[in-house]
Amino acid sequence: MAFIYYLTQIQLDFGTVSLLPQECERTGMKKPLVVTDPGIRAAGVLDKALAALGKVSHAVFDQTPFNPTEAAVRAAVEIYKREGCDGLIAVGGGSSIDLAKGVAIAATHPGPLKTYATIEGGSPKITEAVAPVIAVPTTAGTGSEVARGAIVIVDDGRKLGFHSWHLLPKTAICDPELTMGLPPLLTAATGMDAIAHCMETFMAPAVNPPADGISLDGLERGWKHIVRATENGADREARWNMMSASMQGAMAFQKGLGAVHSLSHSLGGANPKLHHGTLNAMFLPEVVKFNAAAGSIQKEQRLQRMAHAIGIGSCDSKGTELAEALRDLNRRLGLPSGLRAMGVGEDLFDRIIEGAMKDHCHKTNPRVATEGEYREIIAASM
Repeated sequence: MAFIYYLTQIQLDFGTVSLLPQECERTGMKKPLVVTDPGIRAAGVLDKALAALGKVSHAVFDQTPFNPTEAAVRAAVEIYKREGCDGLIAVGGGSSIDLAKGVAIAATHPGPLKTYATIEGGSPKITEAVAPVIAVPTTAGTGSEVARGAIVIVDDGRKLGFHSWHLLPKTAICDPELTMGLPPLLTAATGMDAIAHCMETFMAPAVNPPADGISLDGLERGWKHIVRATENGADREARWNMMSASMQGAMAFQKGLGAVHSLSHSLGGANPKLHHGTLNAMFLPEVVKFNAAAGSIQKEQRLQRMAHAIGIGSCDSKGTELAEALRDLNRRLGLPSGLRAMGVGEDLFDRIIEGAMKDHCHKTNPRVATEGEYREIIAASM
């Protein structure tokens, strides 16, 4: 049975951050907590959002870590409750948006955050009591602004997913203007996150034709514009299309993701300093080759359809040409040559595999990997 659900209100264009007061009123927020990170504040992007808020009363939490943690959620919840806030505005990349979703749960639900993690059976425990969220992405990567999920490192060190349609932001304000100052390497890494979402959700076996169409269009936009956006951050057309590709990847991944993300989530939990989008870029070529043998991939000619979307014309049944195109794109973007170049050693293999086997994306891959197959994918990605 196909479950298809679309979605939330999206404002996509230059200057849409000016709509923040209107959206606060529409969603009933009288005093939001603005959740962001030190880099966004230092870059002056937070000032643009606060200026757009105008006379709307608000509080600010600006200490979102590189990968959001349960400890940071608690710190933000303390401000949320102390200041009498009634909603959240996330200004930043996926980390700030995911942290805001964690706050939306923790500020309105009892018990430790892991109680509500997907793999702990916690999704049904997340109720409509969650605090409302408005998402203002400042990177074109995670798409968390239109997604029902969040990824948070909980107190025991696991990087866990939290999923509920109640967590879907009430509004996504996608203003490419806010991404114009993003450094080249971060543009590349977050852009590869968006491309990974589009490709992995297109390979996922669940039946959702609208999601397939959205992800293929997002892949084509992302592939055509990621190098331009990386090489010239002021390229408005490239920035607009990368923002759209990011949003489209997340609109589509209600289908599910797969082994790329189960591995990236696990390794990101083992070493929170590693960037999620960069990890996705490292794992994606080998996972494409691994998935090539899946019956659903072959029956629907999914590798060939992705090859057409990125403009390489054809792809062999083993995914070799598609994998090489991905590696070449990583090189052109100046991303690491592999996991080893990111400081990952064989000593982490067992921990990565253990976490990947338990991750919520593990079973939505078109081929459900064994421990040995995960080991081969990691080794080939080094």
